[in-house]
Amino acid sequence: MSDLIQQAVRRRDFLRWLAASPLLPYLGGCDVFSAGDAVAQEAPRRALDDLVGSAAEALDIFDMEKVAEFVMPPAHFGYIQTGVDGEETQHNNRAGFERLYVRPRRLVDVSTIDTRVTLFGREWQSPIIVAPAGSQRAFHADGELATARAAQARGHLQVLSSVSSTGVEAVNGARGEPVWYQLYATSNWDVTQAVVARVREAGCPTLVLTVDLPGNSNRLTQERWKRIDDRDCASCHREGGQAPPVKPMYQGTSYQPSDFRTAGMTWDFIGRLRGITDQRIIVKGLVTREDAELAVEHGVDAVWVSNHGGRSEGSGRATIDALPEMVEGVQGRVPVIVDGGIRRGTDVFKAMARGATAVAIGRPYLWGLGAFGQEGVERVLQILQTELEITMQLAGTPSLADIGASSIGAGS
Repeated sequence: MSDLIQQAVRRRDFLRWLAASPLLPYLGGCDVFSAGDAVAQEAPRRALDDLVGSAAEALDIFDMEKVAEFVMPPAHFGYIQTGVDGEETQHNNRAGFERLYVRPRRLVDVSTIDTRVTLFGREWQSPIIVAPAGSQRAFHADGELATARAAQARGHLQVLSSVSSTGVEAVNGARGEPVWYQLYATSNWDVTQAVVARVREAGCPTLVLTVDLPGNSNRLTQERWKRIDDRDCASCHREGGQAPPVKPMYQGTSYQPSDFRTAGMTWDFIGRLRGITDQRIIVKGLVTREDAELAVEHGVDAVWVSNHGGRSEGSGRATIDALPEMVEGVQGRVPVIVDGGIRRGTDVFKAMARGATAVAIGRPYLWGLGAFGQEGVERVLQILQTELEITMQLAGTPSLADIGASSIGAGS
């Protein structure tokens, strides 16, 4: 068993007391990892015999979640886990998949399984995309670099977050080729122009414009986990006495924290973005047919069905339930990517059956990153890919093209 897990176990009794302490409301927290903090912490939920000691021992991605909970600082683990409000949207993302079932077909030659997918002329061996997630050094000291190396090793498409803890140039170097770049378009156009120019110069072929966070989101679970974090977080969250420090992709710009409030953004922004770059533009965060149709009308190259993993809105609607009307809205004119609640290879299969071109995962690979670094991310990708291939065999669908609406059914 790893030293980090042993250290975390020794903290368990203290944190149990802390969780029940009347001092709990007065404790602070942070959401950025200190590279020098080798001693991780845990929230007191898992039993020691419930943990795997290495990435290779993990049987499913939930094994990674358990270890990540033990070895990560509580505030950082809470950042991964949080939804908004009562977390109905996050819960329903998962429940939406569980209501669907696979309809197996028999006596089909499935001796060879083909999971290849083509996006914008580039062939990928798997439809599973590594979704953008910020501040990955909060989960492991190697952060986005570990994720990039894992994506490279397993051959998966990777999308880098605007609020990454590592600059795009270094991530591209670790990946071995330019990644796609997720863009939080700030309300300061000069900042947006500077960031777009930087990622274009870095060779990133695609911008993933994220539009589902025009303001704040009510992340209660994140706040609760902060309260059981006993570390002094000022060293990570202060820069020259100011908080928070500027993320690498915004350093050297006139960025201010308030710039992330984009409540005034409209569809005209797509045209403005087209005016400053020749990169492909995907809009991420759409969940209705109306918006899918508008996106195509405004010339986007793909739509990404997402509710930010239940972290942006309290609508309660699952992305897997929104997917069919989105597919109908685009009418095959552009690819459709979906994320939210994907935890098994069967979920990937169900999303493909509902018309997705590709699927993206967030929390699963972050659990792997937090638990075991690059090896953990690689193992998560391997597990989901293997589960997808097993499901395709049992369903009698030797290729992704064979997966269709009749491949699944809906329960009550």
